[in-house]
Amino acid sequence: MNRSDAAALDAADPLAPLRDEFALPAGVIYLDGNSLGALPKKTAARVAEVITREWGEGLITSWNNAGWIASPERVGAKIAPLIGAQAGEVVAGDTTSVNLYKMLGAALGLRPGRSVIISERGNFPTDLYIIEGLIAQRGDQHVLRTLAPDELAGALDERVAVVVLTHVNYRTGALYDMAAVTRQVHDAGALMVWDLCHSAGAVPVDLEGAQADFAVGCGYKYLNGGPGAPAFLYVAKR
Repeated sequence: MNRSDAAALDAADPLAPLRDEFALPAGVIYLDGNSLGALPKKTAARVAEVITREWGEGLITSWNNAGWIASPERVGAKIAPLIGAQAGEVVAGDTTSVNLYKMLGAALGLRPGRSVIISERGNFPTDLYIIEGLIAQRGDQHVLRTLAPDELAGALDERVAVVVLTHVNYRTGALYDMAAVTRQVHDAGALMVWDLCHSAGAVPVDLEGAQADFAVGCGYKYLNGGPGAPAFLYVAKR
C-alpha cells in the first residue's frame, strides 16, 4: 500500500462526494462523529429560515403552518427504519433518561401486582439511577434487582414486572440477543424495555422482529450528538 493506492481507493469511494456537503475548514481531517459531527452546509440556511421566517414572521402560527407540532412524529418516522419499528411507533423528544422514566412508569402500570424490576449489574449507571428514583417516588412499592447477563433466565418469575437492559454494553461491547431475551421475559409474563443508545444506527436492530414492548435511544450514533442530544421513544402498537 502506498500513497497512489490510497488515492485510487479514495477516488473510487462512493461516499467521498458526501464530504462536500459539510462545512469543514481547509486542511482539516475530522474523524469525531460521536460527540460533535461536522456542520452540514444546508443546516445553517435551514436554521436561519426557522429563526427569521418561521419564528420571526410566523410566530405562534408556525406550530401549525410550519409543522412544528408534528416534528416529533416526523423525526421519529425517520428513525423507525433504523430500529426495526413500524410507522407511528417512534417519536423524538426529551432525553433518554426522561423517556426511560416515562416508559418504565407506564410499563409498571401495565403489570399491577408485580413488584420486581430487573436490570443488568453493569448497565449504564444513569439507567439504574432512573429506576431507583422511580421506585423511591412510588413509595418503595417495587424493588430493583441487578444481575449478571447469565443470571437473567433464572431470575424470571411471576414477581417480575419489567426488565430493563441496554442492547449493547457501553464498556464491553457485548450484544444481547434481543429476540431471545425478549421471548424469555414475555414467557414470564413481564414487559421488556430496551435501551438502544449504543446500538441504534451502529448495529442492526429489529424491535418489531423481537416483539419488544418499549425502547429508548439517543443521538450518539445516528445524529452526531452527545448525551444531551434529542432522544427517541418507541412503544409497540400491539
